[in-house]
Amino acid sequence: MESPAEGAARERTEPEGDPVAEPEAGPAPRRSLWKEIPVLVVIALVLALLIKTFLVQAFSIPSDSMQNTLQQGDRVLVDKLTPWFGSTPERGEVVVFHDPGGWLTAADTPPTTSNPLLRDLQSALSTVGLMPSANEKDLIKRVIAVGGDTVQCDAGAPVKVNGVALNEPYLYPGATPCDDDTVGTVTVPKGKLWVMGDHRNDSWDSRHQRLMGNGGGFVPVSDVVGRAFVVAWPLDRWSVLSVPSTFGQKGLSASAALPAAPGALGGLAGAVPLTLWYRRRRR
Repeated sequence: MESPAEGAARERTEPEGDPVAEPEAGPAPRRSLWKEIPVLVVIALVLALLIKTFLVQAFSIPSDSMQNTLQQGDRVLVDKLTPWFGSTPERGEVVVFHDPGGWLTAADTPPTTSNPLLRDLQSALSTVGLMPSANEKDLIKRVIAVGGDTVQCDAGAPVKVNGVALNEPYLYPGATPCDDDTVGTVTVPKGKLWVMGDHRNDSWDSRHQRLMGNGGGFVPVSDVVGRAFVVAWPLDRWSVLSVPSTFGQKGLSASAALPAAPGALGGLAGAVPLTLWYRRRRR
């Protein structure tokens, strides 16, 4: 016979009534497509802005100064990433740079439209790098010499860099290397560039600016936006803008490399005893 205490214990352990079933988790309600589209557009614009600012930007070619490498109306993509890691322009590269002052002519300025709606659209697209800006004062030329180099530009002769003659197959057919604007021998200061267009007879470049007394014709490295590495538009002109082999000739960079050698050797000489001292400390 069950005692009153045992009955009370059994009542405490047995559940009262049927167990309540847990509700099953249903699928999360899907956001409306019309609500997702604005979010996706904002994300796309932010990404485009970041890409334009730090990675790649599109530029339009406004003149014939770089024919036949670049034609008027071409769209080129410019690498803006490597300068963040300390990369500096090298001989033979095609670079975009801000106007150092007084270089731009009306022919080099991006065209504008009188239609206010189209003007606002161009401004919005240029902000995210999808169109060239009408307000940007930029030029595009080929780097011929860098800081420390000596350039020789005489009539009837090829351009020479550090005494080495350049074979320039990229020049516009019929264009002469230096005949139109001879500047003789020029030494490029440190931190500066000497640039020329590939259509030498139709290019306002370092030669003209030097003859005009405009900053010696040099472009500060700090004014360089980046290197143009590909022609992206029109599609039938798609091509990579590589450095011509003439800039890889032996002796071309000899004069610029000599001053760096003692510093490198000195750094190595200082690193050896420091490394030996550190190894002894660890032992």
